[in-house]
Amino acid sequence: MLNRAILNTFQNLVVNLHIIFKAWYIFSQRDLKMILDAVEAKKKFYLYTGRGPSSETMHLGHLIPFIFTKYMQDAFDVPLVIQLTDDEKFYWKNLKLEEANRLAYENTKDIIACGFDVNKTFIFSDLDFAGSCKEFHKNVLKIRKSVTFNQVRSIFGFTDSDPIGKISFPAVQAAPSFSNSFPQIFGERHDVPCLIPCAIDQDPYFRMTRDVAPRLGYLKPALLHSTFFPALQGAKTKMSSSDPNSSIFLTDTRLR
Repeated sequence: MLNRAILNTFQNLVVNLHIIFKAWYIFSQRDLKMILDAVEAKKKFYLYTGRGPSSETMHLGHLIPFIFTKYMQDAFDVPLVIQLTDDEKFYWKNLKLEEANRLAYENTKDIIACGFDVNKTFIFSDLDFAGSCKEFHKNVLKIRKSVTFNQVRSIFGFTDSDPIGKISFPAVQAAPSFSNSFPQIFGERHDVPCLIPCAIDQDPYFRMTRDVAPRLGYLKPALLHSTFFPALQGAKTKMSSSDPNSSIFLTDTRLR
């Protein structure tokens, strides 16, 4: 969990503690101390977060990790990679491949509007990048070879009737956790620590990633987990793109 001692250390390294921290929307962490130790030693790390595009636009709940990631990039002046998992949505949703890719580019507009540093931010679609970058693809293959079907079945609940695309996808979400997946940013370096701000429902992917990392000779990624943003129906619910009545979307008009 995100305890007061770690939070105090973090606060000593930044000018202002973000309201998302103060309101405990970020409530849990894995290996954050590794990142803070790197900062104190004047070493760089990088940020990785993402979005699974399943709607024309994002809602307020989707913004929480991006707002916080923007704050982290500004506070520590570090590179950021943002993965758009249009391949995942093709497997899980009733979407054509071209439509999933189109939604990725539509959602990118909302992400760009958060104001990330254009010189230190790389936003990529899996359909357009994951297969075309040799180093990224090599890491995907290494991860797939290191994780068994029994492991992904127990983590994600896959069944015998699931398509093999679902079973192989977690390796694609894991690969950005390793810096040598992005040679245009880090060259051949595989030792740049990674911090992943994400919603808590993404934790299974990165528990798998953290388990496999040492076997590949890589650093485990660190994580910061955010809780779900409440839906319009009340505090015990969460906003969902599949239920337009639960959410405030970024393209909604202002009430008068």
